[in-house]
Amino acid sequence: MTDPLRAAGAVVWRGAESDPEVAVIHRPRYDDWTFPKGKLKSGEHVIAAALREVREETGMTVALGRALPPVHYLSDRRLKRVDYWTARAVADDGFEPGEEVDELRWLPPREARLLLTYEWDVGLLRALRAAALETVPLVLVRHASAGSRAEWTGDDALRPLDADGLSQAAVVATALPAYRPELLMSSPSRRCVQTLEPYAVRAGAEIRTEPLLSEESQDPQKTPVLVGDITVPAAVSSHGKVLPALIESLSGTRVHLRKGAFAVLHRRGRYVVSVERYTS
Repeated sequence: MTDPLRAAGAVVWRGAESDPEVAVIHRPRYDDWTFPKGKLKSGEHVIAAALREVREETGMTVALGRALPPVHYLSDRRLKRVDYWTARAVADDGFEPGEEVDELRWLPPREARLLLTYEWDVGLLRALRAAALETVPLVLVRHASAGSRAEWTGDDALRPLDADGLSQAAVVATALPAYRPELLMSSPSRRCVQTLEPYAVRAGAEIRTEPLLSEESQDPQKTPVLVGDITVPAAVSSHGKVLPALIESLSGTRVHLRKGAFAVLHRRGRYVVSVERYTS
């Protein structure tokens, strides 16, 4: 079976959560009104693609909120999947009309519903209003590939990422800007710290190490309290033997992550609005 074509986009909103406006674009090639989206580039993470496409088509930098239901349809007789998120506008360089997009309108959802060309976009509007828009993201990252524990002869806490792991960490660094983490926290293990380093360098941020996130010093009561008390957007790097129980404690959902994968918990206070899982 042929893999579906992949694209990514967002329903960008601004204003008060109780009375938002959404950005709707017009594409002259199709003469349609829709939400910003576009195809993934080769090797591009779906989250990075959403950020790029929104910026290219609207001039805006956004922070992603919770994921919206993906849209599937046929394009040139091939199945296409488009992943969407809610997205809050955080910076605007100004919209410039071009060949792909020649008009952008900010509209209340009830007016956007009447303008949108496709029924699936109307469905995205319904999903937009189905849960909270103002949430705080907590990104929980399992460390990237670090070779074989059995073949490493030194202190396991010093085991570094291998070539695949370094590539995974680089991909994670392209996705984390979507959540604008103000705090980077990691197990002291070298492989966990290294997983966040590419983003930390890019953002000019420091990584705080915390023994309670390590395999050896994790505590079933203290570790969830440590992470649960975080109130700002954050990215936390830890181990496969720590994260499933931690995520379950915080959200009630059991999530298993492959190496280099991450879960995003969108929180409203201590209430978890949604849990999402992504690979790198």
